[in-house]
Amino acid sequence: MDRNVIADIRATSNLDDLYKVFADNHLTAGWHKKRPSLWREPRTGFQPLNWRYADAAMALDRAGEWMSTEDAERRNLLMFNPVDDNDYDTVRTIVSAYQMIRPGEYARTHRHTANAMRLILDADPGVFTVVNGLKIPMRAGDFLLTPNWYWHSHYNEGEKNAYWIDFLDVPLVHRLEPMFAEDLPAVHQTVTSIPDPDACPFVFTRKRVLAEIGSQPTLPGGARRLVLPTQQYIPTVSVTYIQAPKGAETGAARTTASRIFAVTSGNGRARVGNKSFEWTVGDVFCVPSWHDFEISASSEALILEVSDEPTLRLLGFFRDEAAPPAAP
Repeated sequence: MDRNVIADIRATSNLDDLYKVFADNHLTAGWHKKRPSLWREPRTGFQPLNWRYADAAMALDRAGEWMSTEDAERRNLLMFNPVDDNDYDTVRTIVSAYQMIRPGEYARTHRHTANAMRLILDADPGVFTVVNGLKIPMRAGDFLLTPNWYWHSHYNEGEKNAYWIDFLDVPLVHRLEPMFAEDLPAVHQTVTSIPDPDACPFVFTRKRVLAEIGSQPTLPGGARRLVLPTQQYIPTVSVTYIQAPKGAETGAARTTASRIFAVTSGNGRARVGNKSFEWTVGDVFCVPSWHDFEISASSEALILEVSDEPTLRLLGFFRDEAAPPAAP
């Protein structure tokens, strides 16, 4: 220990003096912390929130009058949770954003260690993404994967604005700190292949989802669930579709997982914790960790759920209210 620190410690005459020496040397007494570090059950400042596609699309259209993708690289609206000074994270480990690209525009090629996924909301023929050289159409209702460190770029060679929802595990990467990002010097990727969307591992077409979810068992409440096989390429999150006939209900008790839902068809109502709101096509709502929720469909609906449950399970941190931690 530094001689000056030793002298300062010897010069103290009470605990308050000693606490000041601790603080000056970047030490904290475990019995004298500013805030607790352990608590009996999960707590979070993240709130249940919802965002409306109609509002976001209008705002993006307006922004597009003054800002091109060359100016912004990605013209997107981040759905953030008002926790402290956060203006990025939707839930603790996942960010969601609406993105728009106008006819004749492209979003330049880059890559990053965060995984990305896209739910296409509105897109005419001529809108596509290129993922590591694979040219993939962006068709309304399809769900696309962009794994960690894959080059990707987006193009609109159609006649109308195109819109989709991005989901990325950037907040998780921020917290673990292995973030790398890189722009492709050439700006545009070379297209090496145009795969059949029905056979491409990065594409889950709406047609495929509807065909496969129809064979799933009906759960209590009347809904069906289909978990997509995405773990080979994106292991940090799970992606699930929920098909809810009119009048169907689904939900879950509190768990340590965080979830984001996006509506691909239908309308209805959701209750998350003590908050309730209506939802319709393109809307997004979030269920932060340790919040229970209920979803009810006013018309036949198809809803996408993105959850960080795989990460929590891998680390041994997943718990639900119905099954608390077991004794060793």
